[in-house]
Amino acid sequence: MALEVVSQSRCFNGTQFVYRHASSETGTPMRFAAYLPPQATEGKVPVVWFLSGLTCTEENFTVKAGAQRVASELGLILIAPDTSPRGEGVPDDPEGAYDLGLGAGFYVDATQAPWAKNYRMRSYIERELPALVGAELPADMTRQGITGHSMGGHGALTIALRNPGRFAAVSAFAPIASPMNCPWGEKALSAYLGSDRSAWRDYDACALIEDGARLPGILVDQGSADGFLETQLKPRLLEEACARAGIPLILRMQEGYDHSYFFIATFIEDHLRWHADRLRNVKA
Repeated sequence: MALEVVSQSRCFNGTQFVYRHASSETGTPMRFAAYLPPQATEGKVPVVWFLSGLTCTEENFTVKAGAQRVASELGLILIAPDTSPRGEGVPDDPEGAYDLGLGAGFYVDATQAPWAKNYRMRSYIERELPALVGAELPADMTRQGITGHSMGGHGALTIALRNPGRFAAVSAFAPIASPMNCPWGEKALSAYLGSDRSAWRDYDACALIEDGARLPGILVDQGSADGFLETQLKPRLLEEACARAGIPLILRMQEGYDHSYFFIATFIEDHLRWHADRLRNVKA
């Protein structure tokens, strides 16, 4: 088996695993969490990917979101990858900032030094890890959904938009809606991809939609008390882009909620049920 078991724990009659494997894309060991519901002992079940945000690892969602109970009921595998390569020699922000380098891969394939060798999170999430999950776990890869939080919400939206037809359900929690138009995104994309802003468009949900990418529908939850709402997240840009393109977007502004995992834990059940309804209707 290509996967090394780091840990496993019984959870809601299923099993929460953390795996490690050698990644050819990043050139490093990579970890990811996988919750296998009890239904997975009988055969292949649908998969929902959760992409985490800045500073996170696979542990944040696994420990804080409280998603396993609902996934057990619905028969969903939950896959939570790490947010960047890690290990000896992997570059990090020289000033120690949290929004570039380790924990801040932004789900891009970097083209600029010193990032290009290891920071290949787009190819890792789009190709390498799905192939590994499909080969090694009881995952029905014809029925996939994807979601994520903040930087991971950006990742979920852009990956789904670049891979039409792969995901039957797409949602996000407080996504960075347009990295080309916020400080986090401008810093990361210029470092990883260089100064040519045309190269950034593949990593901006609003730009991808403007350039013709489409999805059958998107669910987004956003807290009204989120401190990053106006400066970094800008959900209205996504709302405007979807309206122009005719993409059905459910944008729910949740009064009083912030950017934390308390917000995610409150609404994760809604998202998983939304995903399960759509995955149930996928025809083999």
